[in-house]
Amino acid sequence: GCSVIFGKNVTAAAPGSAQGLYLIVSDIQAARDELLGRGVKVSEAFHAGDAYAGTDEPYLFGRLRVNGRDPENRTYRTYASFSDPDGNGWLLQEVTERLPGRVAGTDTTFTSPAELAAALRRAAAAHGEHEKRIGHHDEGWPDWYAAYLAAEQAGQPLPS
Repeated sequence: GCSVIFGKNVTAAAPGSAQGLYLIVSDIQAARDELLGRGVKVSEAFHAGDAYAGTDEPYLFGRLRVNGRDPENRTYRTYASFSDPDGNGWLLQEVTERLPGRVAGTDTTFTSPAELAAALRRAAAAHGEHEKRIGHHDEGWPDWYAAYLAAEQAGQPLPS
């Protein structure tokens, strides 16, 4: 979880001076679609290339942006960016599986119906592969989905 504070007299910083603010999302396309639907101008998805070119707005540790999702669909590697009305720079970062130790416990929290739906789609795809491996319909699918969703958010090994 996190908090984002908006309002007047929150900081002495000049409007638009905050750059490279990260918002972590589980489905970058769903997040982009939601922002676009609200009239926000947001970039296409991109990933950091191998070439180093100095600074980047917002920050990708100096790596050049390459159009499109990360080619290997790795977690933490696909981004989109936008600016808020004050000119602050935001970076959406897609995280589909947390690295070990990044989330404590097995609490599972979804911040929107779109985020939960995206997690359920990932679980459904993985469960379909699970049923292929076991060779029959899995009557215990609700428990399997629950274990998958909790493990995914906690950065633990996913059930197979």
